[in-house]
Amino acid sequence: MRIGLYKTPSGRSPIEDFLEGLSKADQAGFVEVYQGIKEHGLKYNEVTFRHLDGKLWEIKFSTEGGGFWVAYVLIDKDEMFWLHVFRKTTQKTPKKDLELALKRMKEVLK
Repeated sequence: MRIGLYKTPSGRSPIEDFLEGLSKADQAGFVEVYQGIKEHGLKYNEVTFRHLDGKLWEIKFSTEGGGFWVAYVLIDKDEMFWLHVFRKTTQKTPKKDLELALKRMKEVLK
């Protein structure tokens, strides 16, 4: 599976910015998830994949620092695009995070 990361029109990657602010242990957890999905695709069983809305899906997983959520879209069966990431603190996905992920998905799919 190929995995792309969302970039703003100016070329900045909000996902990379988010990861840089995490502890080394949490960063290592993200690397593990990223590599696992690259190698095993949607069959990677160390995370939870769940449908959200239309073509928008989520990846949920935990590290030493807590739970995380990654919104993504499948471009095709072998290409995933990560749109938004945040620390998961509640069961329900916050509306502002869902709306941001949907906005970015529309940009990516244009």
